[in-house]
Amino acid sequence: MTNLPPFLLSRDRILHGFSANDLAKRVRSGALVRVRHGVYVDGPTWRAMRPWQQYRVRVQAAAETFEKPTIFARHSSASVWDIPFIGQNHPVQALTLKNDGGRSRAGVTRHFAAREGLEVVKLEGLLVTGRVRTVLDLAAFSPFTEAVAPLDHVLRPDLTRHLHALTKAELETGIGGLYSAAAARRIRTAIAFADPASASAGESWSRALIHVAGFEPPILQQRFTDAAGLVGYSDFYWKDSRVIGEFDGEEKYVKPEFLKGRTTSEAVLAEKNRENRLRSLGFRVERWDWADLAAAGTLERKLAAAGVARRRTRSAVFDAQNFP
Repeated sequence: MTNLPPFLLSRDRILHGFSANDLAKRVRSGALVRVRHGVYVDGPTWRAMRPWQQYRVRVQAAAETFEKPTIFARHSSASVWDIPFIGQNHPVQALTLKNDGGRSRAGVTRHFAAREGLEVVKLEGLLVTGRVRTVLDLAAFSPFTEAVAPLDHVLRPDLTRHLHALTKAELETGIGGLYSAAAARRIRTAIAFADPASASAGESWSRALIHVAGFEPPILQQRFTDAAGLVGYSDFYWKDSRVIGEFDGEEKYVKPEFLKGRTTSEAVLAEKNRENRLRSLGFRVERWDWADLAAAGTLERKLAAAGVARRRTRSAVFDAQNFP
């Protein structure tokens, strides 16, 4: 269950001894943050949250203001399922079962969905599309580079929620007749590329950008050893170019499952020592972070400068035996 901050609803302000003017003053001072019309949360708590956590709060806040049952979809459903996605400025998204073209209102974008074949799950007190429909919708209506992370995630078991890994066959079956031919092609392209070996959303996004930029596909989670034993596993490895790529997500230095009992400073030092050992083996190590991924062209320039090879076009593949 996601830990969400308590909400203060303007309709309940009298119960807390607040007037409308009191709420306005607290918002101006930063003590409260208005998440959406009529819904407030503690200011310091909100500012301490990461963007994806704030988005989850916005979804919950929307649910607090709806009077009719609402099915959340796409990024909003993904946030409830804890399925990672790319981007920070998505609207709250829900479904409408009326084929009127969908509509947007009060910060919520609604998309038409036919009732037939629609799987709806109650999760954390909200109605959301099922896991398969959620990631397929993201693949259908997001750019390829953003579609990969959710698919990679569901191909791995979700140990926190005790959910089994989905298979590519299950995802393919889920397409059915729900999507247009063009959307189905986009989904199948993303499914074919998806790989559970990507251990984080940042690695998935990196891999998709690497592919779109035309580089040779890297080996994922390559094991390295030296005279002292195991050095570790790389995020990306280009054997022919002798380049190792590392995505530096903050979870590597913050989350307990990555720290493994170490302090952040100890984790940083260990990572530096690991990189030095890799360099001593004759590899070039190139690192990037979220900001590099978000800045168009930055990762491509880094990898090109590091000497990572581009994919050869079919017309440039030379076969001496068949060459006239």
